[in-house]
Amino acid sequence: MKDYPSVLSPTEIRFERLLPGPIENVWAYLTDARKRGEWLASGPMEPKVGGKIALRFKHAELSPNHAAPPEKYTKMDAEGHHAEETVTGFDPPRRLAFTWGGDSEVVFELAPQDGKVLLTLTHRKLPTEAERNGNAAGWHCHLAVLVDKLEGRPPPAFWDIFRKVSAEYAHGIPR
Repeated sequence: MKDYPSVLSPTEIRFERLLPGPIENVWAYLTDARKRGEWLASGPMEPKVGGKIALRFKHAELSPNHAAPPEKYTKMDAEGHHAEETVTGFDPPRRLAFTWGGDSEVVFELAPQDGKVLLTLTHRKLPTEAERNGNAAGWHCHLAVLVDKLEGRPPPAFWDIFRKVSAEYAHGIPR
């Protein structure tokens, strides 16, 4: 399994991660506001198709380790970033989907595999190559934090992960 996403089409990427189970624990990291906030963004979610999901990003809080953000993200890091999205798929504990930034959609699918849990993240309807590559780099960083959390390790500072990953994605999605 590779760390980088597969490019399924000019507007669609897919990541896979093999995670420690059980599946219900991984599901909780997708749906529980507090646990989701440990690797991605906190915020309440109405657990049904058509329900709302609030995403409150505070990257500096994703690790006990800290690093200053790149200058471009200083204000966002200090204030956080908030988004209100809509749940488009909800089938516990196997599938969660929601809108992302309005028109695109993120789909998480969980499946048992060899005593672990295969997480497949598909991001669809990304309108431009720049958005596809930028979202891919972001997901790469957040999934690295999730893997560390589920494996019981404190993750590096988010912005340290981000600097490394953004350099790798600077000219497109690595293969």
